[in-house]
Amino acid sequence: MTTFDVDTDRRTQVIDVTDRVEAALPDGASGTATVFVRHTTAGVRVNEAEPRLLGDVEAFLETVVNDEGWDHDRLDGNADSHLRALLVGASATVPVSGGSLELGTWQSVLLVECDGPRTRTVDVRV
Repeated sequence: MTTFDVDTDRRTQVIDVTDRVEAALPDGASGTATVFVRHTTAGVRVNEAEPRLLGDVEAFLETVVNDEGWDHDRLDGNADSHLRALLVGASATVPVSGGSLELGTWQSVLLVECDGPRTRTVDVRV
């Protein structure tokens, strides 16, 4: 297993971490890589990393889940972040061959921040 940290600078943010995941793979590895974020208010997905689409994903998450009005907010004010991360999911699995990710032409591995700015720890396991 290899880990790396990602610093985010906005409350809701999508960051392409494909290069960092690829760099974490052992030389010659084959099988599947699980990319997992160790936080309940962030997630990992595979999708296109086109900047306008990343902005659309951020706007979508903010629109689908209201910022306020949740019971958990009485504890620490970030229920919306937990709910958004629940929709995204904490991990993605990607095929690996010869030490490289086998992604489609437009696919990238994306870290989805739902409660930033923060430093997030990402695990990569083959």
